[in-house]
This record gives sequence, C-alpha cells and structure tokens, in this order.
Amino acid sequence: MAFIIKPLVTEKMTKITEKSAVEKTLRAANEKAAKRVGAKEEKFSYVVKRKGKPDETKEKTIYVYTKPARQVYGFIVRPEANKLEIKNEIEALYNVTVEKVNTARYAGKRSQRYTKAGLIKGHKNAFKKAIVTLKEGDVIDFYSNIE
Repeated sequence: MAFIIKPLVTEKMTKITEKSAVEKTLRAANEKAAKRVGAKEEKFSYVVKRKGKPDETKEKTIYVYTKPARQVYGFIVRPEANKLEIKNEIEALYNVTVEKVNTARYAGKRSQRYTKAGLIKGHKNAFKKAIVTLKEGDVIDFYSNIE
C-alpha cells in the first residue's frame, strides 16, 4: 500500500534541507554535555574595561564540537501511516538508508471568502507530514526523471 502521497519540494522545506546539509560548529552547554558529544576544549581571553579602573584580562574555557551534515527531506503521507511504514517505503522507492523519521499531523483549517454570490465557506484538508533524515552520504534527487 502506498503511504507516501507526494514529496514536499516547497521553498520552506528546501531551506530546511539546505540548513541541515551543512556541518555546524556548536558549543556544549557544560562540561558534562561536552563529554557526551565529544567536544574539544578551547580557551580564549578577553579584556574587561571599567570606567575609572584598570583593564582586566580574563580567560574563559568553552567546549566546541561539530554537528555532522544530514540530508533531511519532507513528504506528505497518509494519516494512517506510521513511522516504520514510511521508512520502509522511502527506502524501497528511492534506494536510500533512512536514519530517522519525524511525523507531524496538521489539522484542516476553515476558510471563507466573500464573492458576488455571497459568503462561501469551506475547509482545507487535514494532512500528515513526515520529515525524513537520511544516512550520511545518501541523497534523494526528485528531479532525476525530468528531461
């Protein structure tokens, strides 16, 4: 059964994909977190200037680590699909290895507009979105079959 309705290739999803596809340098919150993520210790010094007092040089230690780049893609899926079914179908369709699947349900919104005929009321459909993280090095090319 096909659980994937369509891939999300919108401007917003493209920005999310581009952000996640770049390695990031982050700072660990504390020493305990630094050990957990394997951060490196970096020391830097700075000067504190106070009015009427001599300049004071202080030294501070921070823990820096790099977050590896991950390919992230979005899909509109059927509301009854679970994460395991989504993962299996994406791996079969695109021949990639899926590391993580996050899902979100979006409620249908009411909408109305004024026309010559009067007020027309309706609603937009509810849907489920799946954000899929791929294994490092895997890429999905949505435009490969277009010539």
